[in-house]
Amino acid sequence: MHEYSIVQALIDQCEELAVSNKASSITKVVVKIGKYSGVEPHLLQIAFETFKDQTVCKDAEFVMTIQPLVIICSDCQQENVLDQPHYICPVCESHNIRVTDGEDMVLMSLEME
Repeated sequence: MHEYSIVQALIDQCEELAVSNKASSITKVVVKIGKYSGVEPHLLQIAFETFKDQTVCKDAEFVMTIQPLVIICSDCQQENVLDQPHYICPVCESHNIRVTDGEDMVLMSLEME
């Protein structure tokens, strides 16, 4: 389960940010998870709850926002949200598209004390 290694890296990043901001604890961690990032939100939640003890995140609320797949068509310049990973522009049916969101996991914000 790669969610464990993802959470470990996330907690390490949180600890570094807490130290650089002279915070003693983190009360909230907000992440954005792309629907097609390969990360399973339920397993990520379990992993975070499992590994947060004994860290600066021990009392942190973990908030996940699921981001749909967003593309921009290079031919018609339309931005579209896709329900499925069907990498074709729904407006002009071009395959000449660029994914702009929905394939990554990003730490969006922290609340620290």
